[in-house]
Amino acid sequence: MLLILSSFLMISCMQEEKCNIKYPMAEKVDTVDVYFGHQVADPYRWLEDDNSEQTAAWVDAENEITQAYLEKIPFREALNERLTEIWNYPKYGVPFKRGGKYFYYKNDGIQNQYVLYMQDDLDADAEVLLDPNKLSEDGTVALASTSVSKDGKYLAYSTSSGGSDWSEIFVMEIESRNMLKDHVQWVKFSGISWKDDGFFYSSYDAPKEGDELSGKNTFHKVYYHTLGEDQESDILIFEDKDQPLRNFYAYLTDDQKFVIVSESESTSGNALYAAKADDVKKLKFVKIAEGFDYDYNVNDHIGDKLMIQTNYDAPKGKVVLVDFNNPAKENWTDLIPEKNEVLQSAYIVGGKIYTQYLKDASSKAFFYNMDGSFLRELELPTVGSIGGMRGKRDENVAFYGFTSFTVPSSVYKYDIKTGVSELYRKSEVDFDPEAYQAEQLFFESKDGTKVPMFLVSKKGIKLDGQNPTMLYGYGGFNISITPSFSISRAAFLEQGGVYAVVNLRGGGEYGEEWHDAGTLMQKQNVFDDFIYAAKYLIANNYTSPEKLGIIGGSNGGLLVGACMTQEPELFKVAIPIVGVMDMLRYQNFTIGWAWAADYGKSSDSEEMFKYLYGYSPLHNIKAGVNYPATMAITADHDDRVVPAHTFKFMATLQEYDGGKNPVLVRIETKAGHGAGKPTAKQIEESTDLYSFVMYNFGMKPIFD
Repeated sequence: MLLILSSFLMISCMQEEKCNIKYPMAEKVDTVDVYFGHQVADPYRWLEDDNSEQTAAWVDAENEITQAYLEKIPFREALNERLTEIWNYPKYGVPFKRGGKYFYYKNDGIQNQYVLYMQDDLDADAEVLLDPNKLSEDGTVALASTSVSKDGKYLAYSTSSGGSDWSEIFVMEIESRNMLKDHVQWVKFSGISWKDDGFFYSSYDAPKEGDELSGKNTFHKVYYHTLGEDQESDILIFEDKDQPLRNFYAYLTDDQKFVIVSESESTSGNALYAAKADDVKKLKFVKIAEGFDYDYNVNDHIGDKLMIQTNYDAPKGKVVLVDFNNPAKENWTDLIPEKNEVLQSAYIVGGKIYTQYLKDASSKAFFYNMDGSFLRELELPTVGSIGGMRGKRDENVAFYGFTSFTVPSSVYKYDIKTGVSELYRKSEVDFDPEAYQAEQLFFESKDGTKVPMFLVSKKGIKLDGQNPTMLYGYGGFNISITPSFSISRAAFLEQGGVYAVVNLRGGGEYGEEWHDAGTLMQKQNVFDDFIYAAKYLIANNYTSPEKLGIIGGSNGGLLVGACMTQEPELFKVAIPIVGVMDMLRYQNFTIGWAWAADYGKSSDSEEMFKYLYGYSPLHNIKAGVNYPATMAITADHDDRVVPAHTFKFMATLQEYDGGKNPVLVRIETKAGHGAGKPTAKQIEESTDLYSFVMYNFGMKPIFD
């Protein structure tokens, strides 16, 4: 294929300090797909080949242009220094107990990866158990998951390289720190669940060479690995030879009495199986729940009755007891009925049932007695998010994390008997939370639906329409966006920026009905909610179209792509990160097929095809339109949302854009969808992102 590239940045800086950019030019190919008689051109199809020299050359040329642009931003270096300064504080994870010892994660400040520590008791000195920073010089090998055996003798951990979803499992003997010979490969979408001298995990067959990062993932399986054995000897526990597009996830109850397998074909809804784990070679699974219309999760058990969290017959969630020996639904009993708040989790801690809920996108938590009677509410410091309660079923002491928009995550110690919390570890960050405010308001979307939005800013901002504002959203897959502290956002707030977080339909903030209202042929509701949030901010003089930007990642990248093509005049800046941009072909890559319950597929029906085609960001770029200043961000090892989405979108945008705003793409190397990204790369990306944003808002930041 002939590829004509120009890697030169041609600069003609004008009074507004904007530059004309000559983008890489690529030959368009004559590729056309036919959907129900409708022809759809795909001229940049060749960018889907992540192994080709042509794609690599295009990536290099795009990065060269983007870096040349960013290097001319006068305050970029100062911003990088400030971000590094803010980032550099100790960060602690919530402690958990296993085999009589405590374990927790900590980052001293700007270490690339969090380190796993261990201590004999809460008063003992902590020692490093596993430091992933030693696994690679550049920090791009990260811990994907860790699991300590029940007796505390072994640590099994999985690592991922370059941000890929693929991982491999290793085992350490904790006392001696000796590495065992065990090595399990091609693990994906899996936990590590110990039982006796081995563990359960999920994996795929090894992919064909060249398909590792883009090939479709099919025929997921659950295995049991016995310590000391080769992977080839692992016991196949669960599979479905007739259904290639199913995922299986195995886990055990804390006392290891039951092994549970969850079967799913999308990001929400699952079937559930359980077996008594007396002998892993003779497991007899019983189907507890079937179909994929509802969610089921076994949190614990009381005798032979499984304690299950579900939204079956309860869109906002409830806790039921299901007799393992008689699991028919007519025999299920409610232990904790559905409430007005949305149930997020429920499990037994210290002989009580801990439940965590969402109320208007913020955390609430309640304790119940084992018979389901109410005990007390957990008192929280302010409106924010709980990081989950961690404690043993039969021990009184537990821990939880808490964060808000203006307060970094801190760890609290909780006494189950007295109901008293005490601050255990506080984050000391160079940021004054007292100088900032977070408020929640509700606005009307296009169809009259009330939608919540958080606004974070310095106290006392003027509503003069001149505040530089970034609007963030997600709106999909039943995922709830809750208050949390962001280091990179802090640097923007310090310079007078406003950060708005809108809780769109498609998320889980108000239960399954809220989620459903933003799926399939109601997906436009999500974009309308985001657009009307922008219009609210403008109408109420928080900002103006010249000072408003939008940002989102993954499904949120789709959100940004759809909104900037539907209403380009509303926004000055657009930052789509690892976005799903080709809604006609997303299902053809890696795990994309699992998103169909939310999106639908272009092959489902002519009606579904037309609906997807109507908002697909790639297919709705129009020639001559003045699009916002855009910097799309992706990574070469993203095997969740493959970078081809961003590649094709930006090649088309650069071809058709009719304005003078820059439309650039930043392509990270040795990085993926986001998980495990080393701190150094996070700081670099945040520097580039907010340099681009502030420069195109016309901000002149001052850093002390």
